[in-house]
Parts: sequence; structure tokens; C-alpha cells
Amino acid sequence: MKKIDVCPVCNHQEYSLVRAIIDHSVSKETFNIVKCESCGFHFTNPIPEEEEIGKYYKSESYVSHTSSKKGLINRIYHLVRWYSLRKKVRLIDKLTRGRNLLDIGAGTGHFLRVASEKGWNVVGLEPDDDARAIAKRENKIDLQPIKDLYLQSSQSFDVITMWHVLEHVYHLQKDFEQIVGLLKVDGYLVVAVPNRQSYDALKYKEYWAAYDVPIHLYHFVPEDIRKLGSQHNLDLVRILPMPFDAFYVSMLSEQYMKGNLLRGVLTGLKSNWLAKDELWSSQIYILQRKTQ
Repeated sequence: MKKIDVCPVCNHQEYSLVRAIIDHSVSKETFNIVKCESCGFHFTNPIPEEEEIGKYYKSESYVSHTSSKKGLINRIYHLVRWYSLRKKVRLIDKLTRGRNLLDIGAGTGHFLRVASEKGWNVVGLEPDDDARAIAKRENKIDLQPIKDLYLQSSQSFDVITMWHVLEHVYHLQKDFEQIVGLLKVDGYLVVAVPNRQSYDALKYKEYWAAYDVPIHLYHFVPEDIRKLGSQHNLDLVRILPMPFDAFYVSMLSEQYMKGNLLRGVLTGLKSNWLAKDELWSSQIYILQRKTQ
């Protein structure tokens, strides 16, 4: 395991334990989430070594990288995905007239396929070999390995998207700096991450499925995204909800607790009902690169 000595956001050296979380999906091991004593950022610590973390992704329940429709939660996920993909493309269509798109953590390429069909020039990066193979076979999208992030041309993209990816980025500051450098001036970075301040997070506590240790290295709130963006010449211009996530996460949390899936649905409803402004279970952050 790798111990994190300084806060990934502010480099402060002091932190305290928040809670211990079980990896319910794969290993059943317990991992600690700690809080920076300076900026309040929450992160998993220690974490698996970079060359070892891949094995913690090997679960059929990790549906963003699989076409599995086994089980009620996966079937619901795939029904919702069709609608959500088109909504995401409509969102980026409204941001800019430019048509160059980079999707980081592209999974099985469904989003890029829809974007390509709508006239976007697409590039996708994905670390998982199996996911890249599925993208090529099912969606006719040739994804590049994640290491090719550092082979892209500077200031070449109008929009970069990271749909539930930033919480996985192993070298946060280094890779975030590279990502911002790939944006054109006035270009947009679109980041979707879970929100540990949501009602469902507060209700389920250590069973909240979106903690997803150890593959979720960071556990964001809106202020964390603002700080990270500000450090890298980005303005946070808008926050949007992802209301379906409250249902998916709550149902999965109930499953971890050996609870009732219907109660998960009701919790999702309540979470969305209470989610004013910046309290949704997952949120989309739209950041714009400042004029130089």
C-alpha cells in the first residue's frame, strides 16, 4: 500500500481519520478515508500501489466498463444510460461552437459514439484493455490507452469530459495540469463526481456506495472542485445535477447493507427532493479555461 503524506489538493501534511470503509465490490478489504486538517479535503489513505490498483476494478458490478445486464441494478443502469448519453451530448453542444472533444476514462465508448454521430471530432482515452476492446467491437470507437494523455497536442480541444473519472486519477495535480493544458483558451472541462455532502451520503455513511474504495481515491464536495480549478486557471461557471445517480447509489448502498431495494428508491427520491443548489448525489461541474 502507498501512504499519502500530503493533501492532494493543498499539500498540507496533517490529516485525521474520518471513517473506515469496506470494499464491498471486490476485495472486502477495509480502507481509511482521511480529512486534510487545512483545507478539509477527504481522500483515501493509504491506497494500493499504482501497478496493483487495477485488480480492484475487476467486478461485474463495475457497470461503467461492462455491458452486463445481470441483476436489477445493472438493468436499470442500462435503461437510464440511453437517455443520459444524449443529454450529455446536448449539454456539450450548448457550450461551444467548436467540435473537438476529448473524453478521459471513456469506458466502452458509448458517449463518444453518440457524440460522433452528432458531429463531434472525438478522441477517447481509457486505461482498461477490455473496455477498449468492447468500444471497438460494439461502438466502432478506437480508444487510446490512458498513457496517451501526454501525447495529445496542447490547446487542441474545445471540450474535455470526465464522467465519474476525476475521483480515480492517480496523480491528481500532475494529470490535472496536463488536462487543462490540452484545452483551448475559453475551452470547457466537464467533470462529474459524487458529492459526499448529499443526503444519501449522509444517510448511508460507511455503506454509501459512491465511496467505492479503494478505486475512488478522492471524495469531493463543490468547494474542492472550485479550489482545484482555481489552482489551474479554471473558472467554475456552472453546477448541474445528475438526479439518476441518487437512485443507483442508494439501491447499491441498500444492497451492501442487505437492505431493501425499494427503500433505496425512496432514499433516492428524498435525496433529490432535498438537493437544493449543490447537494445532489452526483454533480456535473462545468469549468472554463481563463483567457491568458
